[in-house]
Amino acid sequence: MKPIFVRGISNQFRLTLAIILSVALLVANHRLDPVRQSLSSFFSPLQYLASVPGVALDWSSESFATRNMLALQNKELLRQQLLMSERLQRFEHLRQENERLRALLGSPAYLDSRKMVAEVLEVASDPFHHYAVLNHGSRSGVFVGQPVVDAQGVVGQVVQVSEMTSRVLLLSDVSHGLPVRITRNDVRLVANGTGELDEIELRHVAKSTDIRVGDLLVTSGLGNRFPEGYPVARVMEVLTEDGQSYARVTAQPLAALDRIRYLLLIWPSPDSGVTLPSQPTVPAADHSSSDNVPKADSAVPAGGSVTPAEASKPVTAPATKPSTETTPPVAEVH
Repeated sequence: MKPIFVRGISNQFRLTLAIILSVALLVANHRLDPVRQSLSSFFSPLQYLASVPGVALDWSSESFATRNMLALQNKELLRQQLLMSERLQRFEHLRQENERLRALLGSPAYLDSRKMVAEVLEVASDPFHHYAVLNHGSRSGVFVGQPVVDAQGVVGQVVQVSEMTSRVLLLSDVSHGLPVRITRNDVRLVANGTGELDEIELRHVAKSTDIRVGDLLVTSGLGNRFPEGYPVARVMEVLTEDGQSYARVTAQPLAALDRIRYLLLIWPSPDSGVTLPSQPTVPAADHSSSDNVPKADSAVPAGGSVTPAEASKPVTAPATKPSTETTPPVAEVH
């Protein structure tokens, strides 16, 4: 007679199998990056397909707009255009004055850089991961570490690139850090994400630091990652408690991280000293020591890309066994 209750797989066997699979995934995690990029490129058409309803809804709403609404929008846009024209005239005067002052100080300004508008396909804002997926990838020249801004300020930086899409780590993510400075007194700090879209924090700020509520934080340009001068956040709270070595400083990002739709990708200017990952450059060494200097290709990983931090590191020749013969010194390539 067949038993009514059939005994299945034991719980101990299931637990053991889960532990083995977890350890295997942890060990092979860094080796799965090419697989993730391939899957991201493979599923990119699905992301475009998922955005079709939103595009169709926007198109229908624009198509059925009333004449009065269009007239009101036209009047408002005309008013904003006049205001922007007046501000542009003042900014042109300030730009010329700034150029004259920089010429007197001998300070370079990196303002002419390539830019590209990108549309957001997906946004994830759970407490542990804050990122956005853009509709531009390696085909458009996007690279890992590229700064991303919107109309108000810094949004984040690119952390993963596939062929047609790229993933941006938002400024509010707990793993994101950004060198900033206070425009009022040029004090340099580091802004870290807190997991909240409307809040970042400044850690390890001494109590004697001159920082006030309302101070504007902009990128400092340190690290050759973000261009200098882009607005980041505004200080909202400064707390100093007895018995604590540091003050607790929180700021609110200027970028609208909770309603981003179109973002701006920024490339470094040619004379800024930042080497793009897709175009690593190594100066030529002297011909007398060319046999002892390693080739530039040896500094490039197997994937064919170099991060800006890796590109700035010097490349040195491998150590050789001592010899009695006199050999020219090995040159270092910077």
